[in-house]
Amino acid sequence: MGAVATGPIDLARPDWLAGTQSPRDRLEHYLGVIEARETEVRAFSALNVEGARQAADASTARYRAGRPLSGIDGLVIGVKDNLETLDMPTTFGSPIFAGYRPERDSAIAFALRKAGAVVLGKTTSTEFASSHPFHDTRNPHDASRTPGGSSSGSAAAVAAGMLPIAVGTQVIGSVLRPAGFCGVLGFKPTYGALNKGGASDAYSQHTLGLLAAHLADIWAVCHAVASFVGGDPGFPPFRGGALPADARRPDRLAVVETAGWAVAEPGAREAFERAVEAIAAQGVEIVRRADCARLDRLEETIADARTISLDICRYEGLWPFSDMALRHRGLMSESMRHRVDVAEAMSPDDYIALLDRREAMRSALLTLSGEVDGFLTLSNTGPAPVGLATTGNSIFNVPASALRVPAISLPLLRVDGLPVGLQLLGFPHQDRALSSTAGWLLGAL
Repeated sequence: MGAVATGPIDLARPDWLAGTQSPRDRLEHYLGVIEARETEVRAFSALNVEGARQAADASTARYRAGRPLSGIDGLVIGVKDNLETLDMPTTFGSPIFAGYRPERDSAIAFALRKAGAVVLGKTTSTEFASSHPFHDTRNPHDASRTPGGSSSGSAAAVAAGMLPIAVGTQVIGSVLRPAGFCGVLGFKPTYGALNKGGASDAYSQHTLGLLAAHLADIWAVCHAVASFVGGDPGFPPFRGGALPADARRPDRLAVVETAGWAVAEPGAREAFERAVEAIAAQGVEIVRRADCARLDRLEETIADARTISLDICRYEGLWPFSDMALRHRGLMSESMRHRVDVAEAMSPDDYIALLDRREAMRSALLTLSGEVDGFLTLSNTGPAPVGLATTGNSIFNVPASALRVPAISLPLLRVDGLPVGLQLLGFPHQDRALSSTAGWLLGAL
């Protein structure tokens, strides 16, 4: 499986300027892994091998001339299939768009190419990046289990060693959950930090993210994308730096149980508590809701974050999904049809009330700014479920989306030999500080 590291990234991106290896060499390595594992894992909806080879050769020439375009020039990457690509079909995980060929790149695909990255393929997505699995992508750790979703193929491809990094998206839990299930890093930056133009939706919680084997690759990609296309209109672009901050032990971390604690499997709770004890043993003060009234208030406000967020997304999806349902209802999953029915029964006042509830969550979070360095919780209720009919429970992931904070799933827990993510949440626009704490946790645990 793909290894996770914070130090030198020899496997993912060697010193091509020294000429010891080339971007084309690395691409051929990943193509070899894809040939060996894709039949089992099924992480890709499309590949553009020839286009990738041409991009890798151009990158190789730039390194030989000593003129790489950016810190990610030559980096092999996959793009989730709910993001438009000019050179490959974009199906949005739906038969409605089977064979659809956009006439443009999404903002992130455009930025990756401008930065010299090698866009190798489209990674599978659930239906419209929601809950219904459209593909039979499998977890590389156990092919009988889901990789999670909706960034199913991105997580699975990285975990299988077929890519060093892949683009995902998250509205509810679509980056953090599959990262945890597949045992890779999954990063969701502060809302709006990366331009999501050309995605399948524009939900008010929709954020681009990265799934990767190396923390440094995540930061380099975020920096490059923000440099070439900025963030979402009206929001500050990613300002976490071109590299993660130096690892530093935090002073205080808060444990947030969230509504997920009640449904988490005993093994996952035990693994989490062992990790918290190990963190405390190294001098970090652990704050819990019983110790802090403001943290208890935050726990209360985020308890129904999943219900609130789902209803917000249903209403915000009135267009285009009601329009699709009029013309293609038979090609939509039962869950998507139900979603349309619920949305059509909602009123603007219902939506406004939901937004007020979500804003109360964010206000409660900000009362803890300066009091703690971050928040710890699980990424998953347990190991990835057996079967491919579900992508697992997102209950631990939705607070990060509703709060619009940066969050990262760290592959530091194991339950019955299978990965479960340790989730670290930060404060809005404090992505760089989050990288410092994440780097320390990766080293300390």
